[in-house]
Amino acid sequence: MYSTVLVLHSMFRWLVLFSLMLAIVRAYRGYTARSGFSNFDNKLRHWTATIAHIQLVLGILVYIQSPLVQYYFSDFGSLVSDWNFTFFALFHFVLMLTAIVIITIGSAKAKRKKTDREKFKTMLVLFSVALFIIFIAIPWPFSPLANRPYLRTF
Repeated sequence: MYSTVLVLHSMFRWLVLFSLMLAIVRAYRGYTARSGFSNFDNKLRHWTATIAHIQLVLGILVYIQSPLVQYYFSDFGSLVSDWNFTFFALFHFVLMLTAIVIITIGSAKAKRKKTDREKFKTMLVLFSVALFIIFIAIPWPFSPLANRPYLRTF
């Protein structure tokens, strides 16, 4: 089961990034062009938040079953000083959770705005903040926080 969830988690991460970037581009274009908030824009707003929520559930399942996280919390006192363990066991989870909360708030606020321009602006700002947090939380190969190769074997 863990390997299935891990594969789904790996696939959904790309869906989250793709939908979030598409929503940001659409929001930017809509805001700058002063265009109407179309049915597609509304569906994109909704599905971006939905995909993020699915990724959250998958991420929590991976997190609670992860051998790395279990090992970290079994010897928290001595491992808290190891930044690589701390990044994956604490900071990555907290930052990703924060990003999904911001996406959720951005989607809900945009839905309730009166004008199309306000909807686009809300999506643009809050989804961009969430994407920035996600980029910080990714263990890039060049990251000083923690790193992993672009392609890894399981």
